[in-house]
Amino acid sequence: MKLGIKKGAKVQVISGADKGRSGTVLEVDPSNLRLRVEGVRVQTKHSKQNGLSKAEGYIHYSNVKLTEAATKGASKKKTAKKTANKTA
Repeated sequence: MKLGIKKGAKVQVISGADKGRSGTVLEVDPSNLRLRVEGVRVQTKHSKQNGLSKAEGYIHYSNVKLTEAATKGASKKKTAKKTANKTA
């Protein structure tokens, strides 16, 4: 199955505890149909070395709605090539 959501796209959560939140896709896991969204499902992890750390968890792609597709190169624009009229 092919996901229509890529890294860098803007999405909005449509179901679950974080319903209504929106953010940018940080990572996509196509084999498990899951993705990480900035500011959504933030989990706190404890470790003796680093103390507390917060990171986004994975959510299922069906729980999000694509609001703005990811752009490859925002600064690149396609320009039409002008063809010169050839006279024989």
